[in-house]
Amino acid sequence: MASLTESAALVTLLRTGKRPWSVYTDLVEEAGSALAVLEDERGQRLFGGIEHDLKAPGDEIRTWQRDGMRMLTVLDKAYPDNLRAVHDRPPLIFVAGGLESRDARSIAVVGARDASPQGVTSAERIAAHLVDAGFTVVSGLAAGIDTAAHSSALGNGGRTVAVIGTGLGRAYPPQNAALQRRIAAEGAVLSQFWPDAPPTKRTFPMRNAVMSGLTLATVVVEAAHTSGARMQARLALAQGRPVFLRDSLLRHEWAQAAATRPGTHTFREPEEITAMVARLTAHDTLTA
Repeated sequence: MASLTESAALVTLLRTGKRPWSVYTDLVEEAGSALAVLEDERGQRLFGGIEHDLKAPGDEIRTWQRDGMRMLTVLDKAYPDNLRAVHDRPPLIFVAGGLESRDARSIAVVGARDASPQGVTSAERIAAHLVDAGFTVVSGLAAGIDTAAHSSALGNGGRTVAVIGTGLGRAYPPQNAALQRRIAAEGAVLSQFWPDAPPTKRTFPMRNAVMSGLTLATVVVEAAHTSGARMQARLALAQGRPVFLRDSLLRHEWAQAAATRPGTHTFREPEEITAMVARLTAHDTLTA
């Protein structure tokens, strides 16, 4: 893990800096030091003042750690390699539970909150097959398809990671609080937002970008035109990650259009997903 000083410097940059977070991600990686970027931003270089300013964020990081939240910055070796490889990676993430090296072999399973019974059954089958094939199942802890995917992965003795659209100190939707705790105990819950951050319309699309970046591929089970799952499909393709659309989605115009784009595949059986991902990883076209 990056030193407490470096982590505190990044927190200070993100809290007080005037640039977008994405700019600070690039600057910190290029410099190899958040402290160096902070010193440069303040025009103080090696002069005094920085250390004193880092005491409060340092204390805050210790409090998060005591509450079971690990903060990983882009400078940390434990920062997920798949996520580090995409252009819209966040400068830091918070993790409850523990990410493992095998989580690099992960696939996102996403879909509608108001899922049909057929969609729920399909999500459960897909997650069970992915677990059996040695993949970590990643989803967004939303109602409907996400809940079915997480629950099936756990029920089949597999790994699952939840990427949420709030801070780790919150549970959304509230009825998934127990599931969130279980995932943190048996897998990992990940957020790019400050621990006390509430859900907003802006945070969920940002969550989708992290979820697609974290995984080798995104599987969309059900999704309407305005669904966040549809947005994740678009984001995944922009990140160079394949997208798998359940064939029943082709009744929607958006899915018909998406199916014509390079990197998009339609499927009927879960085995088609893992067979294609195996071919792509064998040719080094994906990160893991």
